[in-house]
Amino acid sequence: MANVTKKKVLITDSISPAAIDVLRPQVEVDVRLGLTSAQLQSTIAGYQALIVRSQTNVTRQVIESGVKLEVIGRAGVGVDNIDVEAATRRGIFVVNSREGNIVSAAEHTVAMLLAMARQIPKANNELRAGVWNRSLKGVEVRNKVLGIVGLGRVGTTVAEMARGLHMNVIAYDPMVSQSVADKLGVQLVELGVLLSRSDFVTVHVPLNQSTKGLIGSEQIAQMKPSAMVINCARGGIIDEKALYEALEAGRVAGAAIDVFSVEPAVGNILLRSDKTVATPHLAASTSEAETSAGIDVAEQVVAVLGGSPPKSPVNAPAVSADTMVAVGEYVRAATTLGVIAAQMLEGQTKSITIRYQGEVSAHNTDPIKAAVLGGLLENVTDERVNIVNMDMVAASRGLRIAEERDATCENYSSMVTVEVVGTSGKVIVAGSSLRGTVYLVRVNDFWFEIEPSGSYLLFTEHKDRPGMIGAVGTIMGNAGINISQMQVSRDVQRGGSAMMVICLDNPLTADARQRILAIPEMYKVSIVKLADGGE
Repeated sequence: MANVTKKKVLITDSISPAAIDVLRPQVEVDVRLGLTSAQLQSTIAGYQALIVRSQTNVTRQVIESGVKLEVIGRAGVGVDNIDVEAATRRGIFVVNSREGNIVSAAEHTVAMLLAMARQIPKANNELRAGVWNRSLKGVEVRNKVLGIVGLGRVGTTVAEMARGLHMNVIAYDPMVSQSVADKLGVQLVELGVLLSRSDFVTVHVPLNQSTKGLIGSEQIAQMKPSAMVINCARGGIIDEKALYEALEAGRVAGAAIDVFSVEPAVGNILLRSDKTVATPHLAASTSEAETSAGIDVAEQVVAVLGGSPPKSPVNAPAVSADTMVAVGEYVRAATTLGVIAAQMLEGQTKSITIRYQGEVSAHNTDPIKAAVLGGLLENVTDERVNIVNMDMVAASRGLRIAEERDATCENYSSMVTVEVVGTSGKVIVAGSSLRGTVYLVRVNDFWFEIEPSGSYLLFTEHKDRPGMIGAVGTIMGNAGINISQMQVSRDVQRGGSAMMVICLDNPLTADARQRILAIPEMYKVSIVKLADGGE
């Protein structure tokens, strides 16, 4: 390890002393807290590793200034403050602690649930103000229904703890197999069912274009007036204004919030309600979590600087240039196919099949497989999927992924097809690349050639008859929803079934969706949110 001792690590956020103890025998450590972006940019050139928590923003400019950087460590789970793409382009590993704060986040969720259910903060405040109020009444959680949105690592741990409190646990997560749910003692249900049945609703999904406002006024209206809501995941998943209005109107009984759309959250609308229990983003803030995450990341940094692979890489190791030339365009297509398939699937996932046809089938397709899985899981986990962890991530959710190869491809030089079989049917989507542009070429039994663009994709299944295009277009126009592209595909028989795929710049309103479904001989309407506005 003599070569490792000469390398330098810069720490710019407070981490556990135990983590520094792991580093010091192996590397030279500098701790410089509170650096501005400009100071970090001018300092980083002399270091092979950078370790941060959530306070330091590791921008593209910082990464490009780090000419010696080999690894960036985040002593926690989220990497929102690190430009992972810029690091990947530079061949710099980004590592985090996948497990470090899971227990802390789950315990905080349960603590918030209990504090809200028993009105502990209100009772504490009144007593300290000199009011002895024994009329405050809470509710028991035993035998109550807890609805968990997202059965990732934190959601799963919350489920286990809730079962220990003798709660009945239901969950919404289409990318978890029934066998995994059965082992947890959790019933899998659709989101609408979860909202209507739950006495407590807790969210544990990432924040992205598709999950922002996941729980809005429409979803809150489905809840019981006695229901209580917990968010210890990410601010913005729950529409704060809609939740506040529901609390004040008595349509929801309580809310426990640890994360906010804008932080620091001083003055947030939810703090105006006396039905809200709030903490300042503390779910992962325990001494145990800080120590565990810090040691985990420190060990990985030492491993990378010593020439060994890290345990929890956020970005995939470099693939050969020849491979990326051959499959790079299909990696982009694969992510989009995964996103579309996940949102069109009904019921729980049973199996996933990826088919590589044509020239792409002769190459290393691991990056494509990782991209498909990442797209499928985009709305249910903030864990980045890469070629190192993809099999482990799939196994943890009980997902079976089969791969098929065919050197022939009838219509394109190469094509990638994703087939997801669920408990209520299956979804088939296929994509190809033409002149460097990704195209969606198949949805179930219908063939297209359309670039997924805009922010949303609208799919309609209907009878092949005159007037359908005009009827849908009129509804879109009246609703002020702009259409950027549209194509129609029909089955072999004229007058049989057809599908429209429409690229939208604006979200489809609930009223517009109902109007489309009311068109005679309209069978089905599906909407897909594209991350970051599509390709």
